[in-house]
Amino acid sequence: MGRDKNTCYYINYRDPKDASLVTLKAKTIEDSSLGLSFVAISDFVFETDSILVNPEEEAKKLQFEDVKTLHLSIYSIVSIAEVGEHKKKLEFKNDKSNLFVLKSDPAGAPNN
Repeated sequence: MGRDKNTCYYINYRDPKDASLVTLKAKTIEDSSLGLSFVAISDFVFETDSILVNPEEEAKKLQFEDVKTLHLSIYSIVSIAEVGEHKKKLEFKNDKSNLFVLKSDPAGAPNN
């Protein structure tokens, strides 16, 4: 599934140990070699470069540091979102910031 080098995936799945919802970010999602009911997730991405330390992100990084590929059952996956690594900003083709808005009286208001 890895189409573009800037494409990454957010995978939400239920942890089989305690049924908690876990979110992983990865660069590659493919069909698993284990069979039809599994998905292979690899090339994990962890947000640990910021000034603030996120304990959950650090724990995930330690948990998956030696994992080459995670094979998840399709029944434990809640959702997969494909996103670009760098979010594009909203751009307007025609800037209309120089418009002047006139006040209008509500219907039936007396004009003084």
